[in-house]
Amino acid sequence: MSTAEERREATEQLALVLSEHGMQRMTARVMAAVIFAEQPALTQGDLAAELSVSTGSVSGAVTMLTSVGLVERVPAAGSRRDHYRLRDDAWARLFSKQNEVVAALLRMAEHGVEVTAEDGFAQPRLEEMRDFYAFMLGEFPALIERWREQRAARSR
Repeated sequence: MSTAEERREATEQLALVLSEHGMQRMTARVMAAVIFAEQPALTQGDLAAELSVSTGSVSGAVTMLTSVGLVERVPAAGSRRDHYRLRDDAWARLFSKQNEVVAALLRMAEHGVEVTAEDGFAQPRLEEMRDFYAFMLGEFPALIERWREQRAARSR
């Protein structure tokens, strides 16, 4: 069994990985704290205390995480404060959001192919980009569906 200190260290390590891969540092710390929380839901004050930061810095991170669907606000009987938790389907939602990015990149690659010379250097690169993103966009929905099926089978 781990100690509270080991859990905090693991939380910070996850936050570091998330921030190294593009997530804002405070958003990454809040995300990691929500994941490692031993409570079903946390207030912004709980998160601020856990991370030793101000509630103001937590507020922006929570807003970002709820806007992308990783964290959700949940009711708490008898409390006047908002409580937050990791969504049950957070990872599939995040991956699904990537479809929008992939679709935008695909459109840009298609446009790039149209406006570049057939005998130039750019068009083959753009064609490969287009083909890659078209492939990925076609694969993501089936991959997410297989994950949901596997998850449902495990919880039966």
